[in-house]
Amino acid sequence: MNKHFAAATAALLILGTGSVAHTHSLSEVEHNISSKDKYVEVVNRPAPDFRLIDTEGRTVSLDDLKGKVVVLWFVYTSCPDVCPLHTKAVAAVQEQVNATPMKDRVKFVTISTDPARDTAKVRRDFAAAHGLDPMNSMFLSSGAEGSMATRELAEQYGLKFTSMPDGMQMHGAVMHLIDREGNLRARYHGMKFDPTNAIIHINALTNDGLIKEHSHQSPSHRRDLTVWERIRSMFWSDQVTSSNE
Repeated sequence: MNKHFAAATAALLILGTGSVAHTHSLSEVEHNISSKDKYVEVVNRPAPDFRLIDTEGRTVSLDDLKGKVVVLWFVYTSCPDVCPLHTKAVAAVQEQVNATPMKDRVKFVTISTDPARDTAKVRRDFAAAHGLDPMNSMFLSSGAEGSMATRELAEQYGLKFTSMPDGMQMHGAVMHLIDREGNLRARYHGMKFDPTNAIIHINALTNDGLIKEHSHQSPSHRRDLTVWERIRSMFWSDQVTSSNE
């Protein structure tokens, strides 16, 4: 297991014990994350709604997912590079989320921008091949008859998928975080974002934006901390940190 993920998971399990009384607001959490990770864009606006079809033929809307934190990204399964790599990166975040009590409060949603070719079976096979756990994930499509609908939806989320002569699509990669009320809270660009930040952010969203108080350490000291110590320095009080060691 990646040590960054392992550290984050351990930290979140301790966060779930409720042993610390002090909290930060969600806005403070998001400020801390975005100030340290240039690939994280914090936003706060209603997420574009959708009505799409899952691999079992059921219609799913964003409204149906209210009450859960949604991790959403766009792909097409014949993509030779970016989409598979991006999906594996999100699947790694899902693996660590699912190792905590958060697993029942988060839904991972992939949306196809090539619905004509991405049939239900193709989508199921792609998800399985790239490590997505079906327990709390779904792969949606607009169906073959709505070939442009999901690309138009991607544009509403700020992401353009442009068809190329060879049948490929030129596009970027963004992981979107949507809160339990259906508001878009962040866009994690590319694949170089710190996954620890994503897990902390998801945890904050699942807990109404409340996480543990940080200890008072100087910035120069924090630069030399391990991932585990960095999480503790951001979100634990000195008293609790020392008592748990």
